[in-house]
Amino acid sequence: MDFERKIFAKMQQWKDSGMNRKKALLIKGLRQVGKTYIVKEFARRNYENVVYIDFRADRSIRSAFADDFDIDAMTLGISAHKKVSFVPGKTVIIFDEVQDCIDARSSVKYFIEDGRYDIIETSSLLGISGYNRNVGRGIPVGFEYILTMVPMDFEEFLWAKGVDDAILSAVGKSFENRKKVNGAIESAMIRHLREYICVGGMPEAVSSFLQGNNYNDVLAIQRNMLAQHRDDFGKYIDKDGNVQTDLKLKLLISAVFDSIPAQLAKEYKKFQYSTLGQNARSDQYRGAIQWLVEAGLVTLSHNLKLLAVPLEGNKDPDAFKMFMSDSGLFVSMLDDGAAGSILDGDLGIYKGAIYEQMAADFLHKMGRPLYYYRRDKDLEIDFITMYEGGPTLLEVKSRDGRTKAARTILDRKEIYGVDRCIKVTESKLGESDAVLTIPQYMMHLIDG
Repeated sequence: MDFERKIFAKMQQWKDSGMNRKKALLIKGLRQVGKTYIVKEFARRNYENVVYIDFRADRSIRSAFADDFDIDAMTLGISAHKKVSFVPGKTVIIFDEVQDCIDARSSVKYFIEDGRYDIIETSSLLGISGYNRNVGRGIPVGFEYILTMVPMDFEEFLWAKGVDDAILSAVGKSFENRKKVNGAIESAMIRHLREYICVGGMPEAVSSFLQGNNYNDVLAIQRNMLAQHRDDFGKYIDKDGNVQTDLKLKLLISAVFDSIPAQLAKEYKKFQYSTLGQNARSDQYRGAIQWLVEAGLVTLSHNLKLLAVPLEGNKDPDAFKMFMSDSGLFVSMLDDGAAGSILDGDLGIYKGAIYEQMAADFLHKMGRPLYYYRRDKDLEIDFITMYEGGPTLLEVKSRDGRTKAARTILDRKEIYGVDRCIKVTESKLGESDAVLTIPQYMMHLIDG
């Protein structure tokens, strides 16, 4: 199925602004997130001639980039492998999975300087430190415009479901006016949100859900995706251009990844190395955690030392919570009946984990770094984010629960410097005493 994606507008800006003549467009992100579809569709709409190269599927074509970076020689070499033509000024060349042919990425500088053809690249593992070990002839620094593609967010999920624009507009106006939407709309939005939490935003999972409305099929797809991602753990390309696996690193990554549900099920969700083993140490697993972050599978929420901007400058690098980058993939890691319970509104023992994972999903897909604040067991805020120009407390509640910790901070503005809080609940909407209360299905509207 074809899905409308927000990244398309940013890609169009790259071309319409003339940046395509100065930089190649590089779309990076989690495997199976929809990169290949979006670049092919973009090329179809914007170019008369498209040359598509998949370096993962067609290993032999890599030889076209093995010699000097002469544009005519490289295009001739590509033509020897594929029945394609190159029309100056009307052709885009797509390097799909470019991390598997680092010399092709190195050639980008010369294609851009030549100016006859536009270049679009995609990559799943390019950001991982050491993926290409002593391979290639340099990174084209200054010659790439990089966009990160994430799984579909809640709004894109609603578009895919065909939710009427009038309903989405009504929800938006309700948020702006701080007035609750009517009951029928709210019931539908709560159902859409529960579906989104379980299905997530991986296009294949969304497509299966929309076609069959069968969560068992969705679950099978999600778990197959996770199996494929696990197969990537520890991979790198050696000096001869062959894919290898660092088995020791693979085991460490697997241990960290498999611990995520248990880490989030705890009352205090800070990542604890003791969960990985009795003698587990941070220095032992640091590389494994970084691998998962750079691959786009997980995102970290760091504790803040101070509630002050810049937030990034005040984070504690050694104190963090770990979330999946997609809520659907997280739910697929739970027990088989978890999704059914969520759809029925019964979150069970994972209630706190699921609500925080949901909020992390929304914030991450807005492109926001994640932070939380904890000083002791009685003073912890789920998330700290920027809203309307200032640091803002964000508390996620299953019902309209109290925000005691937030109230403590708000009442001591002279100490903490924060004067606003967003409380996310299942349905309530309103604003009073520096606290904006919104339903969970409106979280995407705080992107401001």
